Amino acid sequence: MELSISDEKTKELLTEVVLELLKTKRNVLYDVVLETLEEVGLANAIVEGRKNEFVSEEEVFSIIDCAST
Repeated sequence: MELSISDEKTKELLTEVVLELLKTKRNVLYDVVLETLEEVGLANAIVEGRKNEFVSEEEVFSIIDCAST
């Protein structure tokens, strides 16, 4: 016996699952977004350091610490 499901029903079910995950795992989503912003900040600091004078490791982490507070 083969089970089939329409594209519309698949979309509806996936949407429901994603919304439920967002409701129940909000803190996980928050952590992922925060981590992403920190990575972007680090990348921007590295790019800025390449354009100008060398940016020390301490300065990079200082910028990241300021961005996360």
